[in-house]
Amino acid sequence: MEPQGLTLLWLLLPFAAASGWWIARRTGGRNGAAGRLPVLPEYIRGLNYVLNEQPDKAIEVFIKMLEVDSETVETHLALGSLFRRRGEVDRAIRVHQNLIARTTLSREQRTMALLELGTDYMRSGLLDRAEGLFKELVDMGAHVDSSLRQLLEIYQQENDWQNAIATARRLENSSKEDMRYMIAQFYCELAAEHLAAKKDSDAADLAGRALQIDHRCVRASLLEAEMKRAAGDIPAAITAYQRTEGQDPDYLPEVIGPLCQRYRELGRIEEFMTYLRGIVARHASITSSLLLTDLIAEVRGEDEAIRFISGELRKRPTVRGVNRLIEYVMRKAGGETRDNLESIRELTARWIGERPIYKCTQCGFNARLLHWKCPSCRNWNTVKPVHGLEGE
Repeated sequence: MEPQGLTLLWLLLPFAAASGWWIARRTGGRNGAAGRLPVLPEYIRGLNYVLNEQPDKAIEVFIKMLEVDSETVETHLALGSLFRRRGEVDRAIRVHQNLIARTTLSREQRTMALLELGTDYMRSGLLDRAEGLFKELVDMGAHVDSSLRQLLEIYQQENDWQNAIATARRLENSSKEDMRYMIAQFYCELAAEHLAAKKDSDAADLAGRALQIDHRCVRASLLEAEMKRAAGDIPAAITAYQRTEGQDPDYLPEVIGPLCQRYRELGRIEEFMTYLRGIVARHASITSSLLLTDLIAEVRGEDEAIRFISGELRKRPTVRGVNRLIEYVMRKAGGETRDNLESIRELTARWIGERPIYKCTQCGFNARLLHWKCPSCRNWNTVKPVHGLEGE
């Protein structure tokens, strides 16, 4: 028998016991004098299904036997949750809908059933129905934080950023949790949408709003820099790019290339090299070191570039750095030496091409592209460039 089915059988044993206890409680008053309790055929049939490893049939029997009242609500809630965890969301929905239809539930029991049903709808993709239930719970003042978190997830899935912003603010007030970093990202999403629609002025306002809410929002600075560049204000674009160092230096590899292009447009490459040397000294970024190596080769010659990158590798060895050093040395080598170096360079280049560039600091998700929201754990601002021998 599959492990999942075996697990379900073990979980059914307490449920069967609860059914038997409930029957005994209901019939004890009538038969206690005789000292014996009747055993219903349905109960025997359900136990046989359990023993014969037929959990689905056993479940149906026990559900029919066990009426919903104040003493069995928890059992039904647990069963519905079990169905959902097993991926049988339709069954979970039926169990929780059956609970809600009962007029004998207390307010606490009803709100818990509503929360579970809303979670069922979320799992099945019925977001509109889930949204309605979670809104109802918030209006009732029940399970407010849990409901707001679910609503926040719904609005993110639907790219409904305005409602996401409003819900995040309510959750921040309710839970006292700092949601500024997330709200800033929602404004960045809106800014990106307005940029795509050629509404540059609105996009600029939204990016500015993101920075007001979270001054550490790198994404807002990158959006601002791109909009300034498009408008022809290169000095302002440079200022926006350089701001990212103080916000989160982990994202500097995203900035260095575009920043170099902006300095070139102004004819100030020597000034950029001075700035880049400071970045290399402060943050030990191989992306910055490699770019500086190429600029040194361009301005002062390849011998100087080889000396620089060799020194950097002695301090912070990385595969990308070794690969670049080989490229420069190959240009001065010949014959068999060059061929051997080419073979090594091809191997390191292939290895680099197969490695992830980014990794989520929360769940370990690997990626070749930058995601502001991790596709795996769905956290914001946690996917960053890989560091160490194989990365930065």
